Amino acid sequence: SPVLFLSRGDEVQASTGSTRTELDLEYPLPAKHMLKPFPGQAAPNIDIAVEVSRTGLETLRLRFVVSGEVDGIARPSLAEPRRQDGLWQHTCFEFFLKEDGERSYVEINLSSSGEWAAYQFDDYRAGMRDLPMEEPTIGTAGIPGMWSVGTDVKIARLSTADWNAALSAVIEERDGRKSYWALTHPAAKPDFHHPDSFICELPPFSSPRT
Repeated sequence: SPVLFLSRGDEVQASTGSTRTELDLEYPLPAKHMLKPFPGQAAPNIDIAVEVSRTGLETLRLRFVVSGEVDGIARPSLAEPRRQDGLWQHTCFEFFLKEDGERSYVEINLSSSGEWAAYQFDDYRAGMRDLPMEEPTIGTAGIPGMWSVGTDVKIARLSTADWNAALSAVIEERDGRKSYWALTHPAAKPDFHHPDSFICELPPFSSPRT
């Protein structure tokens, strides 16, 4: 069954149909970041928070939490977990990672379908290729007015340098309209790859609580 990534006291409806409350006390509370819709675009009445934490020297835990009028969002249906291109054409959550001082970066796409993608770039939108990576397990959860998608991602070299992240999402509504969300929008049109988008400093890894 899907893995659920919950904050303290969250009660969720899992895809298995069971409702439960979990307390995740093993690691420190994750850093939370709010995404903003691209200025001037029509966007649904929602908020998107992203929780990021280090659960290992090379492991990140990501959780995208959408709250508000979530019933109007087109959510990709469950599919066979696999690497899949083009996820950004529908509702998709994206995470970009760049080593401090470098031009190369990594892009990871997550879908509530269980599909995912991971790419390596040599420079801004240049040299795109698949990033070798362990297949992540994507979990989804929801209650009225809230929906979340989360995963643990293992990326080599995370422990060897300082890293900055860019967090973003494409939200497709049931009528087909799309809105583009990010921590910041430095360009004249939505551009999640923009070098000035990497404004989230990756939290340091802390050993589990005992």
